[in-house]
Amino acid sequence: MTRVTKPHGERIRTYALAERAAHPDFSIHDERTRSRIEQAHRHEYFQVQLNLAGRTRQQIGAAERALEPGSLSFVLPYRVHRIPHPTGSRFYVISFTQRFLRPELDVDPLDLEDVALSRAPELAPFQYQAFLDFNLKGAELDRAENACCEMAGEAARRGFASAELIRGNLLSLLGLVCRRYETQLLELACGPAQTASRRDTLARVGRYIRENLAHHPSLADAAAAAVLSPNYLAHLISKETGKTFTALVTERRMAEACELLTHTGMRVSEIARAVGFDDEAYFARRFRQWFGVSPSGYRKNPGQTRV
Repeated sequence: MTRVTKPHGERIRTYALAERAAHPDFSIHDERTRSRIEQAHRHEYFQVQLNLAGRTRQQIGAAERALEPGSLSFVLPYRVHRIPHPTGSRFYVISFTQRFLRPELDVDPLDLEDVALSRAPELAPFQYQAFLDFNLKGAELDRAENACCEMAGEAARRGFASAELIRGNLLSLLGLVCRRYETQLLELACGPAQTASRRDTLARVGRYIRENLAHHPSLADAAAAAVLSPNYLAHLISKETGKTFTALVTERRMAEACELLTHTGMRVSEIARAVGFDDEAYFARRFRQWFGVSPSGYRKNPGQTRV
C-alpha cells in the first residue's frame, strides 16, 4: 500500500506572531526586511501579501493560484501555505491577530470560514481565496500600496493611537478588495463552494486512510495528505461527521475486515494485519465489540450482526 509522505519530509511548522515580529498583534514588512520562510508552513494569525513585482505561484491548502504584480494573497489562521518569491520581487507581507482585526469577534479561529459576510465582510477574501484570484490595478493598486506604506510607518512608530491608524488602513485595504470583487464574493457566499471544498478534503482524508490501513494512519499524516493542520482537520471531521479521526479509522478498518472475511479466504490473523492490527486477539475483541460477533462467526453468517 502507498504511504502518503509529508511535504518536504518533515512536520509542518506552526508559527506564532511573537516569533516573527516585534509586537505580538501586528507586523508588516517588505522584501528587504525579513527572512523568508520557503517551506510550507502555517501560523496562528492572519496574513495578507500584496505583490508589487515578480511572478510566482501561491499554494494555500490544496489550492494553487497565480500571484502576479498587483495580486493579493489572503491566508486564514492555521492554513498550510507556501508563497515562494523569485529574485527581484517586491511585496508587502501583513500579519495580524484576530483580536487586532476584530476584538469583538468571539469565534474560534478554526471556524472563521463559517462567519457570515454580513457579520464580518472583510473576512470574505480569506474565506474564498481558494476560488478567486485577487488583483488590483491603477488607482486601486496605488491606494493599496499607500495603505501598506501608512501601516509600515505607524508600525515602526508605535506611538499613541498607532494601533487605531494601522487598523483603519488595514480595514481600508480589505474593504477595497471586497468592493472590487463584491459580485464574485457574494455569489460564492450564496453557492456551494465551501461545502464542495470540505467534501473534497474529506475525500482526500478517506483515500489516505484506505491506502494506509495497514500502516497505522495518524491524524498528523492525514492532515499532511489533505494539506491542513491537524487541529483544523480534527475540527473539520468532527463538524462534518460528528466523529473523531480515530473513529473514522476504526470504522474503515472494520468495513475492510468485513470485505476480506466475506470475499477472500485469508486467515483471520492475515486480515487483522491487513487492516492495521498487530495482535489477532485484540482485533477479534474489537470486531466483536463493533459487530456483536467474532470474525469467524461473521464469516460463517455475515447477515447475523448488530452494528
